[in-house]
Amino acid sequence: MDLFSRSWAALRAAVDDLSDEDFARPSGCTGWLVRDLVCHLVIDAQDVLITLATPSGREPTRDAVTYWEVSDTPPTGEDPLDALTVRLAAAYEEPHLLKFHLDDVGSAAGRAALLADPASRVSTRDEVFTVADFLSVYVLEWTLHHLDLIAHLPDPEQPPAEGLARSRELLERIAGSAFPASFHDLDALLVGTGRRAPTEAERADLGELAAKLPLYLG
Repeated sequence: MDLFSRSWAALRAAVDDLSDEDFARPSGCTGWLVRDLVCHLVIDAQDVLITLATPSGREPTRDAVTYWEVSDTPPTGEDPLDALTVRLAAAYEEPHLLKFHLDDVGSAAGRAALLADPASRVSTRDEVFTVADFLSVYVLEWTLHHLDLIAHLPDPEQPPAEGLARSRELLERIAGSAFPASFHDLDALLVGTGRRAPTEAERADLGELAAKLPLYLG
């Protein structure tokens, strides 16, 4: 729960530090500007609120690892929902409106997470999770999108170290294999999810794991 809060607070602070000009920069998400990614974060915050307010009496069907759908096809930015996000972001017109909406909904999502019982069960996408697992999903989501947000910014503030470490651990469990010790957490996430290509030395260190990468998470 605490790690969710720290990762989310750091990401929202990074958005708050953006200049108006930064919103027009490319992000690390294919086909999205920074403004489009921030709009997506508003939708993510809404998902957290909706899910935490959707209790379930059923047994969990997924956890923080099996939540993710893994594809070997990179995103193109042409998915209908991705395209809708771009249009919605453009409708805000002024960056400060996006900042305000994210702060408003995002603060509420953060409070709801702190108030939730980690052992209780919630439902989303017709699946059931414990609150603890659902919030762990978002530690990985926040961390990766923090990296996407700052991908083309000068002198960016990195995500919290503990969020990077937890996200690496989750990615390794999704991959079914650990990254070499020579990989820093940041590099494991960037290479592992296809956000950058491995160097020749990194590919050699990866060994058999290189054949499984990158993992495109959805």
